Amino acid sequence: MSIRIKLLLSYTGMLVISLVMFALTAILITVAITGDIHSLKDFYKVHYQLNPLTEQEESIFLELKSIAKKNPDQLLDKDLLEEYDFKLRIEQAALYVRREKETLFKSYTFHQPNMDHALPDYDLNNNQIRNTFNVDERFYSYAKYDFSFSDGQRGSVFVIRERSPFGEMTRRLLPILLVLLAGVLILANLLLYRWITKTVVNRLNLLRDSANHIKDGNLNFKLELCEKDEIGQLNEAFESMRLRLQESVDLRFHYEENRKELISNISHDLRTPITTIKGYVEGIRDGVADTPEKMERYVHMIYSKAVDLDRLVDELFLYSKLDLKQVPFNFQQVDMRRFLEDCMEELSYDLESKGIHLEWDLNKDEPVEVMLDLEKMKRVILNIIMNAVQYMDKSEKSIQLSLHSDHESVTVEIKDNGIGIPKEAISHIFERFYRAEPSRNSASGGSGLGLAIARQIIDGHGGEIWASSEQGKGTSLFFRLNKARPKERTSNETNLDH
Repeated sequence: MSIRIKLLLSYTGMLVISLVMFALTAILITVAITGDIHSLKDFYKVHYQLNPLTEQEESIFLELKSIAKKNPDQLLDKDLLEEYDFKLRIEQAALYVRREKETLFKSYTFHQPNMDHALPDYDLNNNQIRNTFNVDERFYSYAKYDFSFSDGQRGSVFVIRERSPFGEMTRRLLPILLVLLAGVLILANLLLYRWITKTVVNRLNLLRDSANHIKDGNLNFKLELCEKDEIGQLNEAFESMRLRLQESVDLRFHYEENRKELISNISHDLRTPITTIKGYVEGIRDGVADTPEKMERYVHMIYSKAVDLDRLVDELFLYSKLDLKQVPFNFQQVDMRRFLEDCMEELSYDLESKGIHLEWDLNKDEPVEVMLDLEKMKRVILNIIMNAVQYMDKSEKSIQLSLHSDHESVTVEIKDNGIGIPKEAISHIFERFYRAEPSRNSASGGSGLGLAIARQIIDGHGGEIWASSEQGKGTSLFFRLNKARPKERTSNETNLDH
């Protein structure tokens, strides 16, 4: 008999035994409590006749009862009734008030046109103030109080709660049934375990020993293959896995180091949008946004940065796909000048609050049409500028952006007056996780991911990015993009993969 058949028989037997015992237990408990298996619903009625409301609902009912006794005409006040109905609806109950055969108040939560006929008749002696009733297929419990208005007409106040009898019964009996079921399952599993152990587990010890070797880092062994049944096939697959592990161990160590590096540097990329959001919030709190227009702009910027933050998290975790050219780019034809102007206006407040002067020269005489993925190109600008901010050391800090256009392409230059980059580091600054600052202090050197992501995005746009720097005077970062051709399709027509 194969292992598959043994397992099938074992778990089929366990399932059948469990279901039978569960059904028998439920039937026995029902009969023991109600005396008749068909009286389950009536059993709930008896229960809810004694306990129709929760503690909070009962408290509200007693308040209404007191009003009916002392000043019943108050129950003619619709505002008062709506107030109590609101309290009851919070507790998932509802209010109903009648006067003779007229309905004074009926909670809008009721959707039963026949409810008026299902309610009990007047009982001014209030011999039975708690009970249940059915409307069509729905089950309700209630507490009521009958009284007389000042003009002698009869009135009733009801606090009604819809019940699910079978659900409530299940909730109460479920712990008992689960304990019994757990006991049966444990016993059945013990018996089945003894059978499977004798026929299967002993043959799996060889696999366990091999797994222990792998756990200890020892891949220099050979797993002896046994019979050609399922376990033999498993041994063969395990041996193949061992060989593959041995071949890929170096690559695994490499990926592990990259993963640790990525986790330790994520804070750099997340800090930028958070800082901007804090700046705009502080502006609102300090009263800078003193007009509705300014307030609207500040709120818009905060929301925009929150969206950027969400996108940034996704891009950090998808950096490996970006590096493998598997991230889709959504291109559309835009005016590069207008796009850069929007970016600079968005960044200006944040940079000015840090004492950094931001200026741009875009020469707005004519538009420069370029195919861009707006969100990703915005990320490029942000990463370059925030990278420049990290290396500001002068009292008068400044960042300049300029746009140069020729017949075929457009070049953007972002220049700062920071500390500059050593010549030997220029060729490495676009490598992921590289920082020229030797101490690798993230507070001063950044994470090393910003410019690497910028390069990947520029490559995805079919452009190029480079830098020039002079230590002590500052750094200029350039990127060049091709202009859009007149018949080039927009992102609505084309979805390119990077």
